[in-house]
Amino acid sequence: MVLTTAVHDSLPYIDPEPTSAQRSAAQALIDTELQVPSSPDPSQDPSHPSLPPITPPSFSPAISLELERIGSSTSLTAIDLTRYESSTTSTTPTQEALQRAQIAHTYLTLRSRDLSLLERFGKNAWLISNSQTEDVLRSLEQELEETKREIDTLVVERRNAQQAVKGEIEGLGSAWRRGVGRTIETEAAAEGVRREVLRGRREGILG
Repeated sequence: MVLTTAVHDSLPYIDPEPTSAQRSAAQALIDTELQVPSSPDPSQDPSHPSLPPITPPSFSPAISLELERIGSSTSLTAIDLTRYESSTTSTTPTQEALQRAQIAHTYLTLRSRDLSLLERFGKNAWLISNSQTEDVLRSLEQELEETKREIDTLVVERRNAQQAVKGEIEGLGSAWRRGVGRTIETEAAAEGVRREVLRGRREGILG
């Protein structure tokens, strides 16, 4: 005999839909549980009481100094940026023209090299990249379709499994309620008998 244990978070095909009052009551319990207790003392931890206390931080001296610098909004002066700034010395028109010509020559040289490389190797690389991208896309689309089919199959199996045991679950629920009712009736009858016995004992003693 194979014993299969199935645990469901919910039984949507068996359990009735909760009413608005039930939803409101459940949401109120959730809001109460998530509510952070207010404390008049700001030094106290305002976190939820179920959470462990926060461990105080322990920073090294270097980190502490850096945090103090950030807190005081002091700029960082560890790197001298003046060496990377352009020279402010005056230049003649001829020097400016030479600088512009050198910049243009460098740009055109690099541009020509890039175009030649693109003409030589770029076309095949682009086609190969497109082919690889299309292969990845087809693989992802196939995986998506398979996942959708698995989800649909799982939903159908779940509905069939719940509907197959719906009658049994309802019968067990009714039997449980009847058993609880009989237990309460038995306890009430036993309590009545106990009181009758005590009353009879008291009357016998008094008589």
